[in-house]
Amino acid sequence: MGYLNNIVGYRDDLLASRSIVRHGNYAILTPDGLVKNIVPGFEKCDVTILSTPKIGASFVDYLVTLHQNGGNLQGIGGEGIETFLYVIEGKVTAQVAGESFHLTQGGYLYATPDEPMTFINNQPADSKAFLYKRRYKPAGNLAPHIVSGNAGQLERIHYEGMDDVTLVDFLPKDPAFDFNMHILTFEPGASHGYIETHVQEHGAYILSGQGMYNLDNNWVPVKKDDYIFMGAYALQAGYGVGRGEPFSYIYSKDCNRDVEL
Repeated sequence: MGYLNNIVGYRDDLLASRSIVRHGNYAILTPDGLVKNIVPGFEKCDVTILSTPKIGASFVDYLVTLHQNGGNLQGIGGEGIETFLYVIEGKVTAQVAGESFHLTQGGYLYATPDEPMTFINNQPADSKAFLYKRRYKPAGNLAPHIVSGNAGQLERIHYEGMDDVTLVDFLPKDPAFDFNMHILTFEPGASHGYIETHVQEHGAYILSGQGMYNLDNNWVPVKKDDYIFMGAYALQAGYGVGRGEPFSYIYSKDCNRDVEL
């Protein structure tokens, strides 16, 4: 086990952290202090486990750095577990059901719950990926299908009519899918139109910029490479701050299902 930011040994100042964990409610995880985990199936990879059921999530998020020839050829998902892979930087070749997908920065792949996903870094330099898995919730005879593409080719939707806030949807608006993945981007000074309160959960990895995020009515500064978990009914909203660079993050949202009793 090592540390994600590769900083070890004594510090020159008091130990401190911007991270906050409120189990079942919300969490901010910063790179400082996060660890690299040894996970069977992942070879030549640095794997950091982010949200899990232990923090109150119904899903698992990973941040994976793939070194040369690194990846997971054993397979992740299948047997009722759906997966989603997003390439933050680099080049990754993934396979599902015998089909290969060559993913560059912004590339993504959704694998259905009956098919495991494998992937490998196909360049000498490191690649970096955001990985999600969740137990699929069936709805009658509906069945999702494999989806792949690149975020750069997807429609930018003006979020709730705001010119300086855009949304990208990765998966179809189809009730066969029980979650979606999005990228939400705020220009500096832009914000949500209101503080949200809803049953859906989010796991969000910040791709660029800086923001102020309201979590359970606590305003918290966040920036690129931070991770946010938002549990059911956690109050939430964000502002883009800083200079020049948009505040942008990729995040999951469970959807298209009634509440189970």
